[in-house]
Amino acid sequence: MTVLALDIGATKIAVGLVGADGVTHEVGRITVPPSGVWDAVRGLLLAAANGHTVSIVGIGACGPVDATVGVVEPLNIPEWRDGFALVDAVRELFPGATVRMAVDGVCLALAERHFGAARQTPDALAMTVSSGIGGGIIVGGMVAVGHTGNAGHIGHMIVPGSTDPCACGGVGCVEAVASGPSAVRWARERGWEGATGVELAAAAEAGDRIAKAALRRAGIALGQVISSAAALLDVDLVVVGGGFAQAGEPLWRPLQEALGAHARIQFLGDLRVVPSELGENATLVGAGLLTALGASA
Repeated sequence: MTVLALDIGATKIAVGLVGADGVTHEVGRITVPPSGVWDAVRGLLLAAANGHTVSIVGIGACGPVDATVGVVEPLNIPEWRDGFALVDAVRELFPGATVRMAVDGVCLALAERHFGAARQTPDALAMTVSSGIGGGIIVGGMVAVGHTGNAGHIGHMIVPGSTDPCACGGVGCVEAVASGPSAVRWARERGWEGATGVELAAAAEAGDRIAKAALRRAGIALGQVISSAAALLDVDLVVVGGGFAQAGEPLWRPLQEALGAHARIQFLGDLRVVPSELGENATLVGAGLLTALGASA
């Protein structure tokens, strides 16, 4: 029997094999195509199965999701934004298999709780800062799911004073200010000529004025929202992963400055914000954990 883990992010799709020891090993990765997304996912899954009988598939998907019916509605995958019945599609591909799905932030929190920076802490917030911003909540050693499966979706908390339009239809969401594409867009509107978050981070490190301002703006927004979320949840640890979170000191210094200004209430005195220990495979690892822990659509 073969056990698979699937990670569908805003910009990449990854699939892994879950070993008998519960460890997930990535076996395939592609960029999310502009169309034919399910065909791409299907091809990756079939290649990973390699003709063997698949018994369980764990899925971590960028949100929003409706985990009660197994539907994904990702803001950053236009083809699926109105809803795609992902769980049913995977079940049709592997008849008889058990399919378990959670939003990517829940999978990230699971992975950090079991194998990463939150393994020694019963209460924490895990979040990813990349093409989008998501998160998952750990309370009493358990990962919160919420009634639709979207608990911890910190990307749609509001940055004070921001009116930036968000893909969700709202304004001022931290995803609209501090995700990689949002920071790049802000910089380009002010004359910066790069195209990616990686280029923006490199330009900031090299001293580019606009790039530094874009990362400072993003870092302050993240620090403000993290302060609010930490106060709401009474956690002492926030784990931050995702590609844009690797932008280095130009992002992390203003984030920490904002924490110092806003996380002032006494019970947040021990609050720590640390990088993910699991890197780009964190969500895939969490999807693999779904196959063992019983979270189900």
